[in-house]
Amino acid sequence: MESVGEGVPMLCWPCFWDQKVNARYVSHVWKVGVELESVLERGEVERVIKLLTVDEEGAEIRKKAKELKESTERAGREGGSSFIALNSLNELIRSM
Repeated sequence: MESVGEGVPMLCWPCFWDQKVNARYVSHVWKVGVELESVLERGEVERVIKLLTVDEEGAEIRKKAKELKESTERAGREGGSSFIALNSLNELIRSM
């Protein structure tokens, strides 16, 4: 969540349980990261880091990460969906 909130592309190397679903979501649904599926090797990590940070091929990933950051910021502002949901929860708790 911190990466999304800051607009940082992600390098995902899932090992077990929910990590695999999260990595697939980050790389295939949100398209703000790359999932490493093979044996972890220095050259592969270096290649993906370059892709996510400077290579032209990764420009779309960086753009999507920035867009997702902006979307989360809008949701948290007054009137945004997260702001409204949190206020509703707060009101529910106070009414109990």
